[in-house]
Amino acid sequence: MDTAVSVSPLPCHHARTEAVINSLGVTPKQLLKFVEKHGIVLQAARGPVPSLAEHITGEPIKGSWWGHAKGHEIFELLSRVSEHPDVLVCKLVEGKITYVHRRVWPALVKLAARFDQSRLAQVANEHTASGAHRAVSNAFPKWVPEAVAREARGLSVAEAEQVLSPLFARGGISPTQISRARRIKANSRTTMLATKVQKKA
Repeated sequence: MDTAVSVSPLPCHHARTEAVINSLGVTPKQLLKFVEKHGIVLQAARGPVPSLAEHITGEPIKGSWWGHAKGHEIFELLSRVSEHPDVLVCKLVEGKITYVHRRVWPALVKLAARFDQSRLAQVANEHTASGAHRAVSNAFPKWVPEAVAREARGLSVAEAEQVLSPLFARGGISPTQISRARRIKANSRTTMLATKVQKKA
């Protein structure tokens, strides 16, 4: 079985990478600020939340972003953002690759029962010793840091709903419109999940 390894890039490769990134006139730091501002963004697909790839290009992307004239540059920038410790990569929005900023993690944990649990799993690509990429996932709530679990326990449901309100609104889902029976079931699942997170912490 291949073992994942981490290899530091050579200085010349690093310089080339920085030149590629700078050619688009936007930096990883600026993109991280964009993710923080919106809380939840799609990597490249179109949906109810902003697309980071389209923010990078400054225009709608027709077809796959890999086919874009700046596809390589887009890849480098997306990779930088996705590897940041304050960014959770999952499939939260419509089953598509989604970036979730650290500031909304507590709210997401609080309302976890309202989402398909598979969409809360952390996903990533590992580099193997053979040079290939391997898709890996870390199930919810295993990826939840202890500090985030504590913050989630301190949030009220209403506060969490407020943090995630842009997602609910853009997706045509209003937390106030959830039926009483469904809310009771969701709250029950939330309690169970919170207990699991608490035990983990």
